[in-house]
Amino acid sequence: MGEASKPAANAAGAEADAGATIHAIAAEIFPLCRSITGDGVRETLRRLGRHIPLDVVEVESGSPACDWTVPNEWTIRAAYIENAAGERIVDFRANPLHVMSYSVAVDEVMPLAELKRLIFTLPDQPDLIPYRTSYYEPRWGFCMAHRQLETLPDGLYRAVIDADLAPGHLTYGECYLAGETSDEVLLSAHICHPGMANDNCSGLALLTFLASQLAGERRRYSYRFLFAPGTIGALTWLARSGEAVSRIRHGLVLSCVGDGGGPYYKRSRRGNAAIDRAMDHVLRLNSAAPEIVDFFPYGYDERQFCSPGFDLPVGLFQRSRYASFPEYHTSADAMDFIAPGHLAESYGLVREALFVIENDRVYRNLFPKGEPQLGRRGLYDALGGDPKGADKNLAMLWVLNLSDGVHSLLDIAERAKMPFATIFATAMLLERHKLIAPVA
Repeated sequence: MGEASKPAANAAGAEADAGATIHAIAAEIFPLCRSITGDGVRETLRRLGRHIPLDVVEVESGSPACDWTVPNEWTIRAAYIENAAGERIVDFRANPLHVMSYSVAVDEVMPLAELKRLIFTLPDQPDLIPYRTSYYEPRWGFCMAHRQLETLPDGLYRAVIDADLAPGHLTYGECYLAGETSDEVLLSAHICHPGMANDNCSGLALLTFLASQLAGERRRYSYRFLFAPGTIGALTWLARSGEAVSRIRHGLVLSCVGDGGGPYYKRSRRGNAAIDRAMDHVLRLNSAAPEIVDFFPYGYDERQFCSPGFDLPVGLFQRSRYASFPEYHTSADAMDFIAPGHLAESYGLVREALFVIENDRVYRNLFPKGEPQLGRRGLYDALGGDPKGADKNLAMLWVLNLSDGVHSLLDIAERAKMPFATIFATAMLLERHKLIAPVA
């Protein structure tokens, strides 16, 4: 990520390899039944820990988490519905979405009319299984395809959920990579959704691969990767991590980064944080029609990090915005909904934004009175016949003109409407020729 590094988005072959690896990580964790607590989260973290150094934290039920309380732990062993012949018409082992997450234990026989009140379907998407939860109210329920429900004959059915909801722990994982400074970049993905590839697995897998790559690179900033259950996990981490929270200078929440939509970026509450500007710059240069919106207090865990008591510079990056695609929170969000190419592109965009914040700095022109003579230094139009020669020359003139001790390289890239990597490489060239110098 340091000066000698190039943004990953500029290396198509490397991105293709990255996409395949990220997709494989997502496929590995996809079958696991995750919720806001429980062994599904632990097993997911164990598998991610095969790729990166991961500290797993267990927080007892009942512990305070800002204005919230860590709930009891949910353990599920079986969940199914049987007809009168003893045939299982729904079984959560076939798809974890079949049971409402955090359902309490039940073993009851009831007529279909009564059971239907406890089954969730999607009449407008009759072949899909919905995702439903009841984290903070003791209830139980099942989910199934509406078309299947309509075919069930009247009669008695047995509903069984073999589950415990008892004092235990909430579990989250952290990967910390120390940099040249203690200032931190926070990168977060939620780890609480079962059976959904885009809305859960894609963000977890991308950040895992990103951490594995950054671990071997020079880093100006320190990086903290957080894999925590949505809402309650972020709140628990914030309540317990005061010292780390105070060091966060930039941050991103990632979710839904494996489909072919977007890209979409929601700015931090501050609106003009460095990460907001970096993402805006990268997305506008690399995407035909990115959707970039101001902060609003709903969505993923960016709303916890951006709450007024913390006001951290953390934005949300996605491909398709949550709840905007028909596969969202359904069984259609399967592994065939995400693709290595889309994951690779998302990875490249994030890498390029991190490259910006790693290398943005302010320079001072050492020959500010008039234009320095570039020709005698072998800089101006030095590469005859180079089709990009004019652009390179213009980049040098922009850097020299705006290196006034006030404008940063990102300021210059935005003003010149040039890629940050071009402006950065030009600044390195001019610094080597002692025409500009960094401002401390």
